[in-house]
Amino acid sequence: MRAWAVVEHNQPLQELELPTPTPTGPEVLLEVTHAGVCHSDLHIWEGAYDMGSRGVLRLSQRGMTLPLVMGHEIVGRVVAWGPEAEGHVKAGDQRIVFPWAGCGQCAACRAEEENMCAQGRALGVYRHGGYATHVLAAHWKHLVPFDGIDPALAATYACSGLTVFSAIRKVMPLPPEEPIVIVGAGGLGLQAVAVLRALGHRRILVVDISAEKLEAARAQGATDTVLAEGDATTKAIIAAAGGPVAAVIDLVNGTSTARFAFDALRKGGRLIQVGLFGGELAVPLPLMPIRALTLQGSYVGSVKELRELVALAQQKGLPPIPITRQPLPTADAALNRLRLGKVTGRIVLTAA
Repeated sequence: MRAWAVVEHNQPLQELELPTPTPTGPEVLLEVTHAGVCHSDLHIWEGAYDMGSRGVLRLSQRGMTLPLVMGHEIVGRVVAWGPEAEGHVKAGDQRIVFPWAGCGQCAACRAEEENMCAQGRALGVYRHGGYATHVLAAHWKHLVPFDGIDPALAATYACSGLTVFSAIRKVMPLPPEEPIVIVGAGGLGLQAVAVLRALGHRRILVVDISAEKLEAARAQGATDTVLAEGDATTKAIIAAAGGPVAAVIDLVNGTSTARFAFDALRKGGRLIQVGLFGGELAVPLPLMPIRALTLQGSYVGSVKELRELVALAQQKGLPPIPITRQPLPTADAALNRLRLGKVTGRIVLTAA
Protein backbone atom coordinates (compact mmCIF):
# COMPACT_ATOMS: atom_id res chain seq x y z
CA MET A 1 0.00 0.00 0.00
CA ARG A 2 1.02 3.61 -0.46
CA ALA A 3 1.25 5.79 2.63
CA TRP A 4 2.29 9.29 3.66
CA ALA A 5 4.14 8.87 6.93
CA VAL A 6 6.05 10.65 9.68
CA VAL A 7 9.59 9.32 9.28
CA GLU A 8 11.23 12.00 11.41
CA HIS A 9 9.46 14.39 13.78
CA ASN A 10 9.03 17.98 12.58
CA GLN A 11 10.05 16.98 9.06
CA PRO A 12 7.88 16.63 5.91
CA LEU A 13 5.77 13.52 5.55
CA GLN A 14 7.30 10.99 3.19
CA GLU A 15 5.56 8.78 0.67
CA LEU A 16 6.30 5.13 1.41
CA GLU A 17 5.43 1.73 0.03
CA LEU A 18 4.38 -0.48 2.94
CA PRO A 19 3.08 -4.04 3.01
CA THR A 20 -0.71 -4.15 2.71
CA PRO A 21 -1.93 -5.76 5.96
CA THR A 22 -3.62 -9.16 5.90
CA PRO A 23 -6.54 -9.18 8.36
CA THR A 24 -6.75 -11.95 10.95
CA GLY A 25 -9.30 -12.80 13.64
CA PRO A 26 -11.90 -9.99 13.87
CA GLU A 27 -9.83 -7.51 11.83
CA VAL A 28 -11.08 -5.82 8.66
CA LEU A 29 -9.02 -4.29 5.87
CA LEU A 30 -10.47 -1.21 4.20
CA GLU A 31 -9.48 0.88 1.22
CA VAL A 32 -9.32 4.46 2.51
CA THR A 33 -11.67 6.85 0.72
CA HIS A 34 -11.56 9.82 3.13
CA ALA A 35 -9.20 10.87 5.94
CA GLY A 36 -9.60 14.01 8.05
CA VAL A 37 -6.60 16.11 9.09
CA CYS A 38 -6.92 16.73 12.83
CA HIS A 39 -5.07 19.23 15.02
CA SER A 40 -3.91 16.29 17.14
CA ASP A 41 -1.91 15.15 14.12
CA LEU A 42 0.30 18.19 14.62
CA HIS A 43 1.21 17.02 18.13
CA ILE A 44 1.88 13.52 16.81
CA TRP A 45 4.02 14.98 14.01
CA GLU A 46 5.94 17.01 16.60
CA GLY A 47 6.24 13.91 18.79
CA ALA A 48 5.67 15.61 22.15
CA TYR A 49 3.25 17.37 24.49
CA ASP A 50 4.06 20.47 26.56
CA MET A 51 3.66 19.48 30.22
CA GLY A 52 4.40 22.92 31.65
CA SER A 53 6.74 22.85 34.65
CA ARG A 54 6.93 19.05 34.33
CA GLY A 55 8.77 19.30 31.04
CA VAL A 56 7.86 17.48 27.84
CA LEU A 57 6.03 14.19 27.36
CA ARG A 58 7.45 12.45 24.31
CA LEU A 59 5.08 10.15 22.46
CA SER A 60 7.87 7.62 22.13
CA GLN A 61 7.54 7.21 25.92
CA ARG A 62 3.96 6.14 25.34
CA GLY A 63 4.82 3.52 22.75
CA MET A 64 4.72 5.45 19.47
CA THR A 65 7.28 4.32 16.90
CA LEU A 66 8.35 5.70 13.52
CA PRO A 67 7.65 5.54 10.66
CA LEU A 68 4.02 6.26 11.49
CA VAL A 69 1.09 6.77 9.15
CA MET A 70 -1.11 9.35 10.86
CA GLY A 71 -4.82 9.94 10.29
CA HIS A 72 -7.59 8.86 12.68
CA GLU A 73 -10.68 10.34 10.99
CA ILE A 74 -11.24 7.59 8.46
CA VAL A 75 -13.93 6.41 6.10
CA GLY A 76 -13.10 3.41 3.97
CA ARG A 77 -14.49 0.62 1.81
CA VAL A 78 -14.24 -2.99 3.03
CA VAL A 79 -11.97 -5.18 0.90
CA ALA A 80 -10.99 -8.13 3.15
CA TRP A 81 -11.55 -9.52 6.65
CA GLY A 82 -10.42 -12.14 9.12
CA PRO A 83 -12.41 -15.30 9.88
CA GLU A 84 -14.05 -13.87 13.02
CA ALA A 85 -15.51 -11.00 10.97
CA GLU A 86 -17.18 -13.37 8.50
CA GLY A 87 -20.89 -12.57 8.22
CA HIS A 88 -20.48 -9.13 9.84
CA VAL A 89 -19.08 -7.30 6.81
CA LYS A 90 -19.12 -7.65 3.06
CA ALA A 91 -16.94 -6.36 0.26
CA GLY A 92 -17.78 -2.81 -0.71
CA ASP A 93 -19.32 -1.74 2.62
CA GLN A 94 -18.38 1.92 3.21
CA ARG A 95 -17.91 2.60 6.90
CA ILE A 96 -16.56 5.08 9.46
CA VAL A 97 -13.61 3.44 11.20
CA PHE A 98 -13.57 3.89 14.99
CA PRO A 99 -9.85 4.52 15.56
CA TRP A 100 -9.51 4.44 19.35
CA ALA A 101 -8.78 0.73 19.70
CA GLY A 102 -7.67 -0.78 23.00
CA CYS A 103 -6.27 -4.14 24.04
CA GLY A 104 -9.66 -5.79 23.48
CA GLN A 105 -9.47 -7.77 26.73
CA CYS A 106 -9.78 -5.42 29.71
CA ALA A 107 -13.01 -4.31 31.41
CA ALA A 108 -13.06 -1.02 29.50
CA CYS A 109 -12.70 -2.77 26.15
CA ARG A 110 -15.35 -5.36 27.01
CA ALA A 111 -17.71 -2.47 27.84
CA GLU A 112 -16.98 -0.92 24.40
CA GLU A 113 -15.11 1.95 26.08
CA GLU A 114 -11.78 1.25 24.43
CA ASN A 115 -10.79 4.90 24.50
CA MET A 116 -10.29 4.36 28.26
CA CYS A 117 -8.05 1.31 27.82
CA ALA A 118 -4.64 1.68 29.48
CA GLN A 119 -3.03 -0.17 26.56
CA GLY A 120 -4.40 1.97 23.74
CA ARG A 121 -3.60 0.98 20.15
CA ALA A 122 -5.22 3.90 18.37
CA LEU A 123 -5.01 4.12 14.59
CA GLY A 124 -2.84 7.00 13.43
CA VAL A 125 -1.14 7.19 16.83
CA TYR A 126 0.25 3.75 17.68
CA ARG A 127 -0.80 1.85 14.55
CA HIS A 128 -0.85 3.01 10.94
CA GLY A 129 -3.85 5.19 10.19
CA GLY A 130 -5.68 6.83 7.32
CA TYR A 131 -3.02 8.78 5.39
CA ALA A 132 -2.68 5.70 3.21
CA THR A 133 -4.45 3.73 0.53
CA HIS A 134 -5.47 1.06 3.07
CA VAL A 135 -6.10 0.80 6.80
CA LEU A 136 -6.59 -2.19 9.12
CA ALA A 137 -9.47 -1.90 11.61
CA ALA A 138 -8.81 -3.87 14.79
CA HIS A 139 -12.36 -5.28 14.99
CA TRP A 140 -15.46 -5.45 12.80
CA LYS A 141 -17.37 -3.79 15.67
CA HIS A 142 -15.32 -0.64 14.98
CA LEU A 143 -17.04 -0.11 11.63
CA VAL A 144 -20.03 2.24 11.79
CA PRO A 145 -22.47 2.68 8.88
CA PHE A 146 -23.47 6.25 8.02
CA ASP A 147 -26.21 6.00 5.41
CA GLY A 148 -27.39 9.40 4.17
CA ILE A 149 -24.34 11.35 5.38
CA ASP A 150 -21.64 12.84 3.13
CA PRO A 151 -18.62 10.51 3.60
CA ALA A 152 -16.20 13.46 3.95
CA LEU A 153 -18.30 14.79 6.83
CA ALA A 154 -18.75 11.29 8.27
CA ALA A 155 -14.98 10.88 8.48
CA THR A 156 -14.76 13.86 10.83
CA TYR A 157 -17.19 12.19 13.22
CA ALA A 158 -14.52 9.61 14.15
CA CYS A 159 -12.60 12.25 16.11
CA SER A 160 -13.77 15.86 16.06
CA GLY A 161 -17.46 14.97 16.14
CA LEU A 162 -17.04 12.16 18.64
CA THR A 163 -14.73 14.18 20.88
CA VAL A 164 -17.13 17.10 21.27
CA PHE A 165 -20.16 14.80 21.57
CA SER A 166 -18.52 12.99 24.49
CA ALA A 167 -17.44 16.27 26.12
CA ILE A 168 -20.91 17.79 25.77
CA ARG A 169 -22.47 14.74 27.41
CA LYS A 170 -20.29 15.45 30.46
CA VAL A 171 -21.98 18.83 31.09
CA MET A 172 -25.53 17.79 30.30
CA PRO A 173 -28.32 18.08 31.21
CA LEU A 174 -28.53 21.88 31.24
CA PRO A 175 -31.52 24.09 30.41
CA PRO A 176 -31.49 25.05 26.70
CA GLU A 177 -31.12 28.77 27.59
CA GLU A 178 -28.14 28.17 29.90
CA PRO A 179 -24.98 29.45 28.15
CA ILE A 180 -22.40 26.78 27.33
CA VAL A 181 -18.97 28.18 26.48
CA ILE A 182 -16.88 26.55 23.74
CA VAL A 183 -13.23 27.61 23.66
CA GLY A 184 -11.82 27.26 20.14
CA ALA A 185 -13.60 27.77 16.83
CA GLY A 186 -11.62 25.32 14.72
CA GLY A 187 -12.94 22.01 13.43
CA LEU A 188 -13.86 20.79 16.92
CA GLY A 189 -15.49 24.06 17.89
CA LEU A 190 -17.71 24.10 14.82
CA GLN A 191 -18.65 20.48 15.44
CA ALA A 192 -19.53 21.38 19.04
CA VAL A 193 -21.86 24.13 17.84
CA ALA A 194 -23.48 21.71 15.40
CA VAL A 195 -24.00 19.02 18.06
CA LEU A 196 -25.41 21.47 20.60
CA ARG A 197 -27.84 22.83 18.01
CA ALA A 198 -28.96 19.31 17.10
CA LEU A 199 -29.55 18.62 20.81
CA GLY A 200 -31.79 21.68 20.97
CA HIS A 201 -29.44 23.91 22.96
CA ARG A 202 -30.09 27.61 22.38
CA ARG A 203 -27.23 29.52 24.09
CA ILE A 204 -23.83 28.71 22.61
CA LEU A 205 -20.94 31.08 23.34
CA VAL A 206 -17.73 30.54 21.36
CA VAL A 207 -14.33 32.03 22.25
CA ASP A 208 -11.34 32.27 19.90
CA ILE A 209 -8.37 34.51 19.08
CA SER A 210 -9.40 34.72 15.42
CA ALA A 211 -12.20 37.04 14.30
CA GLU A 212 -12.47 35.05 11.07
CA LYS A 213 -13.05 31.80 12.95
CA LEU A 214 -15.60 33.48 15.21
CA GLU A 215 -17.46 34.56 12.09
CA ALA A 216 -17.52 30.89 11.00
CA ALA A 217 -18.85 29.96 14.44
CA ARG A 218 -21.70 32.45 14.09
CA ALA A 219 -22.47 31.06 10.64
CA GLN A 220 -22.57 27.59 12.22
CA GLY A 221 -25.12 28.75 14.79
CA ALA A 222 -23.25 30.19 17.78
CA THR A 223 -25.44 32.74 19.53
CA ASP A 224 -22.59 34.68 21.16
CA THR A 225 -18.88 35.08 20.41
CA VAL A 226 -15.95 36.51 22.35
CA LEU A 227 -12.61 37.52 20.87
CA ALA A 228 -9.98 36.31 23.35
CA GLU A 229 -7.74 39.20 24.39
CA GLY A 230 -5.50 38.25 27.29
CA ASP A 231 -6.58 39.11 30.83
CA ALA A 232 -9.80 40.75 29.63
CA THR A 233 -11.20 37.47 28.28
CA THR A 234 -12.85 36.27 31.49
CA LYS A 235 -14.76 39.54 31.93
CA ALA A 236 -15.82 39.45 28.28
CA ILE A 237 -17.18 35.89 28.68
CA ILE A 238 -19.11 36.78 31.83
CA ALA A 239 -20.52 39.91 30.18
CA ALA A 240 -21.61 38.04 27.06
CA ALA A 241 -23.16 35.22 29.10
CA GLY A 242 -24.92 37.53 31.56
CA GLY A 243 -22.92 36.20 34.50
CA PRO A 244 -20.51 33.42 35.45
CA VAL A 245 -21.21 30.22 33.52
CA ALA A 246 -22.22 26.67 34.33
CA ALA A 247 -20.04 24.95 31.75
CA VAL A 248 -16.93 25.57 29.67
CA ILE A 249 -15.61 23.05 27.16
CA ASP A 250 -12.00 23.99 26.41
CA LEU A 251 -11.05 22.55 23.03
CA VAL A 252 -7.67 24.33 23.11
CA ASN A 253 -6.66 23.62 26.72
CA GLY A 254 -3.52 25.71 26.95
CA THR A 255 -2.26 27.63 29.94
CA SER A 256 -4.07 30.86 29.01
CA THR A 257 -7.37 29.30 27.94
CA ALA A 258 -7.57 27.08 31.03
CA ARG A 259 -7.04 30.13 33.24
CA PHE A 260 -9.77 32.30 31.75
CA ALA A 261 -12.13 29.32 31.46
CA PHE A 262 -11.67 28.42 35.12
CA ASP A 263 -12.18 32.02 36.24
CA ALA A 264 -15.45 32.30 34.27
CA LEU A 265 -17.16 29.43 36.13
CA ARG A 266 -20.07 30.03 38.49
CA LYS A 267 -20.59 28.10 41.71
CA GLY A 268 -21.04 24.44 40.80
CA GLY A 269 -19.56 25.04 37.35
CA ARG A 270 -17.72 22.49 35.21
CA LEU A 271 -14.60 22.93 33.09
CA ILE A 272 -14.20 20.07 30.59
CA GLN A 273 -10.63 19.98 29.29
CA VAL A 274 -10.30 18.48 25.82
CA GLY A 275 -7.49 20.12 23.83
CA LEU A 276 -3.81 19.20 23.90
CA PHE A 277 -2.22 22.60 23.39
CA GLY A 278 -0.25 22.14 26.60
CA GLY A 279 1.04 23.97 29.64
CA GLU A 280 -0.53 23.87 33.07
CA LEU A 281 -3.19 25.41 35.28
CA ALA A 282 -2.45 26.67 38.80
CA VAL A 283 -5.68 26.33 40.76
CA PRO A 284 -6.37 28.16 44.05
CA LEU A 285 -7.31 25.09 46.07
CA PRO A 286 -9.81 26.71 48.49
CA LEU A 287 -11.93 27.79 45.52
CA MET A 288 -12.53 24.18 44.49
CA PRO A 289 -14.63 23.26 47.54
CA ILE A 290 -15.91 26.79 48.26
CA ARG A 291 -17.36 27.05 44.75
CA ALA A 292 -17.97 23.31 44.28
CA LEU A 293 -16.15 23.36 40.94
CA THR A 294 -15.37 20.40 38.69
CA LEU A 295 -12.34 20.05 36.42
CA GLN A 296 -12.67 17.03 34.15
CA GLY A 297 -10.66 15.73 31.25
CA SER A 298 -12.41 14.22 28.25
CA TYR A 299 -10.51 11.93 25.89
CA VAL A 300 -12.16 11.36 22.48
CA GLY A 301 -15.12 8.98 22.98
CA SER A 302 -16.32 5.39 22.79
CA VAL A 303 -17.61 3.44 19.83
CA LYS A 304 -21.03 3.46 21.54
CA GLU A 305 -20.96 7.26 21.51
CA LEU A 306 -19.88 7.27 17.85
CA ARG A 307 -22.96 5.22 16.96
CA GLU A 308 -25.13 7.65 18.95
CA LEU A 309 -23.57 10.63 17.17
CA VAL A 310 -24.19 9.12 13.73
CA ALA A 311 -27.80 8.38 14.72
CA LEU A 312 -28.19 11.99 15.87
CA ALA A 313 -26.85 13.22 12.54
CA GLN A 314 -29.22 10.95 10.63
CA GLN A 315 -32.29 11.80 12.71
CA LYS A 316 -31.76 15.51 13.44
CA GLY A 317 -29.80 16.61 10.37
CA LEU A 318 -26.59 17.61 12.19
CA PRO A 319 -25.39 20.85 10.51
CA PRO A 320 -22.25 20.15 8.45
CA ILE A 321 -19.01 21.97 9.20
CA PRO A 322 -17.00 23.61 6.38
CA ILE A 323 -14.89 20.95 4.65
CA THR A 324 -12.02 21.42 2.21
CA ARG A 325 -11.27 18.32 0.15
CA GLN A 326 -7.69 17.64 -0.97
CA PRO A 327 -6.15 14.60 -2.68
CA LEU A 328 -4.57 12.07 -0.33
CA PRO A 329 -1.03 12.62 -1.72
CA THR A 330 -1.19 16.25 -0.51
CA ALA A 331 -1.24 15.16 3.15
CA ASP A 332 1.94 17.07 4.01
CA ALA A 333 0.66 20.31 2.45
CA ALA A 334 -2.64 19.90 4.33
CA LEU A 335 -0.81 19.42 7.62
CA ASN A 336 1.20 22.58 7.00
CA ARG A 337 -1.94 24.59 6.21
CA LEU A 338 -3.34 23.47 9.55
CA ARG A 339 -0.09 24.30 11.36
CA LEU A 340 -0.20 27.85 9.96
CA GLY A 341 -3.80 28.35 11.10
CA LYS A 342 -5.16 28.61 7.55
CA VAL A 343 -7.98 26.08 7.90
CA THR A 344 -11.61 26.85 8.65
CA GLY A 345 -13.45 23.69 9.62
CA ARG A 346 -11.66 20.57 8.38
CA ILE A 347 -9.42 19.39 5.57
CA VAL A 348 -10.42 15.91 4.44
CA LEU A 349 -8.02 13.97 2.23
CA THR A 350 -9.71 11.96 -0.50
CA ALA A 351 -8.58 9.00 -2.57
CA ALA A 352 -8.29 9.33 -6.34
